[in-house]
Amino acid sequence: MIEVVVRDSRGNELQHVSCEKDRCTIGRSRKNRIRLSGWRIAGIHAEVIKKDNSFYVTDLSSGMGTKVNGNTITTYGPLLPGDEIVIGSFRLEVMIPSPAAGQLATDMPAREEAAGQGDQGEPSAAPDQSAQEPEFSRTLPQTGQAIHRETLGVRERNGKNADTVAEAAATPSNYSLWHQRIHQKLMTAMDLRRTEVESMDDEQLTVAIQKLIKAIIGEMDRDLPAEIDRERLAKEVLDEAVGLGPLEDLLADDSVTEIMVNRFDDIYVERHGKLEPAGVRFSSDLAVFSVIDRIISPLGRRIDESSPMVDGRLKDGSRVNAVIPPLAIKGPCLTIRKFSRKKLTVDDFIQYGSISPPMVTFLKTIVRTRKNIVISGGTGSGKTTFLNVLSGFIPHTERIITVEDSAELKLEQPHVVSLEARPPNMEGKGEVVIRDLVRNCLRMRPDRIVVGECRGGEALDMLQAMNTGHDGSLTTVHANSPRDLISRLEVMVMMAGMELPEKAIREQIASAVHIIVQQSRFSDGSRKITHISEITGMESGIVQMQHIFVYRQRGLDAEGRVVGEFAATGRVPEFYEDLRQRGIAVDMSIFEQPS
Repeated sequence: MIEVVVRDSRGNELQHVSCEKDRCTIGRSRKNRIRLSGWRIAGIHAEVIKKDNSFYVTDLSSGMGTKVNGNTITTYGPLLPGDEIVIGSFRLEVMIPSPAAGQLATDMPAREEAAGQGDQGEPSAAPDQSAQEPEFSRTLPQTGQAIHRETLGVRERNGKNADTVAEAAATPSNYSLWHQRIHQKLMTAMDLRRTEVESMDDEQLTVAIQKLIKAIIGEMDRDLPAEIDRERLAKEVLDEAVGLGPLEDLLADDSVTEIMVNRFDDIYVERHGKLEPAGVRFSSDLAVFSVIDRIISPLGRRIDESSPMVDGRLKDGSRVNAVIPPLAIKGPCLTIRKFSRKKLTVDDFIQYGSISPPMVTFLKTIVRTRKNIVISGGTGSGKTTFLNVLSGFIPHTERIITVEDSAELKLEQPHVVSLEARPPNMEGKGEVVIRDLVRNCLRMRPDRIVVGECRGGEALDMLQAMNTGHDGSLTTVHANSPRDLISRLEVMVMMAGMELPEKAIREQIASAVHIIVQQSRFSDGSRKITHISEITGMESGIVQMQHIFVYRQRGLDAEGRVVGEFAATGRVPEFYEDLRQRGIAVDMSIFEQPS
């Protein structure tokens, strides 16, 4: 058996792994007994081998490097108690039974003799051991043994060896240590019982792991300090094993709208539009990596040193973005924008003061009469949420095709086809971008096309679709005002690489887009529809528009909340006269200016 303790760069214990066989591999791949995450970790990075009651470590990282006691090695051994293996940002120690005094005295001169031979990093072996170890070379730099002896001397002077340090860490008050021990026992138990995780659904897996955790805590109950809450401990271990660890409670909290993991011990949330510390933390960077992997693996997406950024979603549609080192300097970052468990309706928007009833009446009319709408706004202003609300006005008799980077829209109509973009695979092939999907959906006989967000060249394809008989299409764009939206659309069309003249682009925009809905997020965290504007055409090479409804802010109240009112400008959309001529009943009173 090989026992290995894995610690982070600060010396905190992360794993205590027992390998039943005499060979234990280490790396990022799922095939390894010891799994480590990080951009500096190879798929199979190193292996520890036990031979004739001695332990050896071999580097298999193809250049990423493995160190022992601060020196890069190829193969090193036999290992002694206290030898530190460094892989990426992790510190590993093989737990070696303490040798007899005579054996230690015999082994030490052999290692010192090897250290004095050849150049640094050259493999050498003591003559008396070469016959016993024909399969291994001993890589021991000249400085390596001196460092080991110095470290050992410091520990002896302080009266602390590796076992004493471990015992000091295992104080009853160290709640996280008990958590880690139970979690490790759980992983070992699942491995020994060969739990078929892939064949279980979520409910079956949760029940099975709950039973295992209960049994493990029962076995450890005599050792567990009385002040530790067993139920809380069991829940946290379960969350880490099958859920998202400390984020589970935040996801269940309806008042939390966004979760931001800046670092494993630095987590913030957004409540009612305001940022505040979450009051929870992960045990290590490795725990954050595990959560990220658990989120994106079912989506067929990956994150590693070659692709250190990824977008994804949770099962409820919540948007997820993750960034790992080397791009994220402090450690893996995770951002989750939660979707409300309850699908918001226009009544909710009216109740929250985000829109007025006359504006709702107008928007319902233009959606049902197949006008093309672009929802504009800044990050976090609620564009996608409002797009979901507007899509609810589409008649249930129409065929709708949605196109998104990461599927978030939840339409209630019976005839909906959802398309989602795909990132490239490990070979850099197989990528399908939004633009490809927009072009393809034109061949799928859509009545409506709903694009989650236009960010680049797909804007040209969207405008062409709006201009070629696919009226009633909806999309969102990042922009701070209706006028800025026109400029943004021009830039995105240019990103398509067609080298169209500026006048032609503006004519496309003026012809395709009928209504702009501008949404903004205010200082008190509230989100409101600030403009509903109509594009009326082109004049002197400039796209013309008129505001139909606006929100006028008058200041802040005593509690810092925004005070203002929604108002009609008195202008009537040009297409309303056409609607009346077609016999469609329209309410003209909604455009009257307030007295």
